[in-house]
Amino acid sequence: MLAARADTLQSVELADGVEIQLRVAGPAVRSMAYTIDLLIRVGIDIGSALLAYWFLPGMIGEEMTNGLLLLFIFFMEWFYNVLFEAGPRGATPGQKSMGLRVMSVTGGPVTLAQAVMRNFLRVVDFMPAFYLTGIVCMLFTKRFQRLGDLVANTVVTYADPPPAITPNVEVRAPRRAPPQVLTREEQSALLQFMERAPLWADERRIELATLAEPLTQAPGMEGLRRLCGMALWLQEPEEKRGTPPPVKGAPLFRS
Repeated sequence: MLAARADTLQSVELADGVEIQLRVAGPAVRSMAYTIDLLIRVGIDIGSALLAYWFLPGMIGEEMTNGLLLLFIFFMEWFYNVLFEAGPRGATPGQKSMGLRVMSVTGGPVTLAQAVMRNFLRVVDFMPAFYLTGIVCMLFTKRFQRLGDLVANTVVTYADPPPAITPNVEVRAPRRAPPQVLTREEQSALLQFMERAPLWADERRIELATLAEPLTQAPGMEGLRRLCGMALWLQEPEEKRGTPPPVKGAPLFRS
């Protein structure tokens, strides 16, 4: 899909340090989704008007019919997107047909408050005409966010996640026995660190390795290298590990 290739893959770091990638959608595919939704809204408005003028004037009068019809059109114009984007799919029919969805910039679903903010600000993005302000704003933000998205902290992405790419990280650290006996919980934490470390940035790895400085007895990158070496030692079968660690030692993690 050419439109998908033209858009960017943005990395977002979550609170626990894990980075996820969001494949954000650009102005072209979003304009197509908006056009589909516009046609759907116009079709619903026309169909509702025909039914209203066919059945209601004889029961409630023409003026009441006009008022109800205008109220319905107002509701469709302001809350059509809100109801769909705050729903479980996070997408209007037009967005769904183009394979898009609206998400929070943290990768989570959109809340009702976020959906209201991003859609009520469409009137600003529309100025001076044909969404010129919104399009210009999208072109100057790396995640293609219009003003409504910036205020609501949302982003429009492709619904299908990008293909998972397993980091090919080669650990160059000599295997070394820990200088102390580790409990099962500490061994599990060390192995989990080794498993998840390729998903983190270098700063995050060093930050977590610093917590184990009483064990590694080295700060910074050297401490990280030693910690990885101990994890590699734990991954080996016991008969191949060689010299066991001492019986006593300092606690692994700082309080």
